[in-house]
Amino acid sequence: MKKLTKVEMFTAIKSHLTNADEIAFLDHEIELVQKKNANKSAKPTKKQVENLDLRNAILDGMEDGKAYTVTELTKAVAELDGLSNQKVSALLRQLKEEGSITREEVKRVAYFTKVTIGD
Repeated sequence: MKKLTKVEMFTAIKSHLTNADEIAFLDHEIELVQKKNANKSAKPTKKQVENLDLRNAILDGMEDGKAYTVTELTKAVAELDGLSNQKVSALLRQLKEEGSITREEVKRVAYFTKVTIGD
């Protein structure tokens, strides 16, 4: 059985009520939950901001047309110093999904290349 959200639970309870004050109270509670959820998704978290800065540093550190492995990128970009290969790979995957870099695998080694405007 699927767990109900607060909004779904309040709506279910409201459907059984007849008292106008109780219905108004539940409507207000539903509105508060929806407002809280809207605010939560509008602002990026501290970690998301840090990752955005790291992704921008990766793009700035990559030369156009040059293919990099994760290890080469970690050594080439100063901001990545101390990060694990898994963390850098996750950032590269995000860049690939947004279309900023391409990924090519040669003999089971992944190479990442910056996408230039003319590509």
